[in-house]
Amino acid sequence: MSRPVRRTTEVEDLLRRHAPQVLGALVRRYGHFDAAEDAVQEALLAAAGKWPSGGVPDNPRGWLIKVASRRLTDALRSEEARRLREEKAAALTPRDTFVVPPPGAARAPSEDDTLALLFLCCHPDLTPPAQIALTLRAVGGLTTAEIARAYLIPEKTMALRISRAKQRVRGVRFGRPDNWEERLPAVLHTLYLIFNEGYTATSGASLRRAEPAGEAIRLARTVHRLLPEDREVAGLLALMLLTDARHAARTGPHGELVPLDEQDRGLWDKAAIEEGVALVTEALSRARERKPEPELEPGTGTGTGTEPGTGQGGRTVGPYQVRAAIAAVHDEAPSSDATDWREILGLYDILVALVPGPVERLNRAVAVAMVHGPHAGLAELDTLEPELGTTHRLDAVRAHLLERAGDTESARAAYDSAARKTLSLPEQHYLHARAARLKP
Repeated sequence: MSRPVRRTTEVEDLLRRHAPQVLGALVRRYGHFDAAEDAVQEALLAAAGKWPSGGVPDNPRGWLIKVASRRLTDALRSEEARRLREEKAAALTPRDTFVVPPPGAARAPSEDDTLALLFLCCHPDLTPPAQIALTLRAVGGLTTAEIARAYLIPEKTMALRISRAKQRVRGVRFGRPDNWEERLPAVLHTLYLIFNEGYTATSGASLRRAEPAGEAIRLARTVHRLLPEDREVAGLLALMLLTDARHAARTGPHGELVPLDEQDRGLWDKAAIEEGVALVTEALSRARERKPEPELEPGTGTGTGTEPGTGQGGRTVGPYQVRAAIAAVHDEAPSSDATDWREILGLYDILVALVPGPVERLNRAVAVAMVHGPHAGLAELDTLEPELGTTHRLDAVRAHLLERAGDTESARAAYDSAARKTLSLPEQHYLHARAARLKP
């Protein structure tokens, strides 16, 4: 049985959603991570060619698993025949009792294959950059080019990194590891990058890619269910919910970008905001219960400890909790003018102490400008030029602050410079429009 599809994008969405789960199922049964991914790609190509005209199967994941399994077993048989014929049968024996269902058959795995695949990609034998790159490719479904842009490195370099990571995990037992908490920082950072690529696409005609953002939230929920006491897991999930709650107001009727201070807050997802605020409030409350320490008291009532720290158990507030607290202050403000920027600046001071990266300092510069004036913010930007001078975000923030300071000529030039550097069409259009508005 199959059902018709109305557009090709529906098939693309289905394939993107099921691909990590199909890959997890094949790696669980056969191992051979690299060969399994090749087989999954062949199955996806077959589906992309057949489903738009022939209809989507009732169980698309079962269909993909069966087709990919056939391709993989054919490849394994051919390889084993060349290498050692008498060991072919043993090499093809599944590692467990998992049975590939026929097309249309139901399947109820004992655990989420996507989550198991996530922790496999974050194997401790891999370096953190390799863990994140492999997970973004295999679980997040991002292309090598998209991952390379996220890391600001050439695509060929990223392709080599991913290829080496695949070779490194070849033969590793598939399943939930006993020491998975040790892999948690890389897992959380990976989910954070996947969400960011979905929420604000680095290239293309759309500002947001719903599937990566939704998959990152789904996986964060799964990790939170497994580690409900971990405050940083809760913080990351809260951050995603509080940020994604605004997506309906981020674009206009023609897909144009709408900045935060101009958004219709009535379009924000109130249920997601309430869930996110509850998560970060509980996480920060548990942090205060463990160890009394100086606090900043946000208007939401969620106090934030100021002592940096990481790791489960004895840690204090972590960066994801602080980012979520910042998002909560934005989301709970009834209007842009009512936003408590002094509180946000205090939270950014804490965040920069935890994570002194250039992006965090750039965001803090905006808060400095909102509290102390645009010239104070511009002074902060000067220190970021060596690290962010080639990115469009530094020029975009500089243009905004120059406009607020009244230097329209310099602001126009900065907007045009930012537009030339971004690969996102909605961002390009927005930046060009801002520049055009300042022309004499």
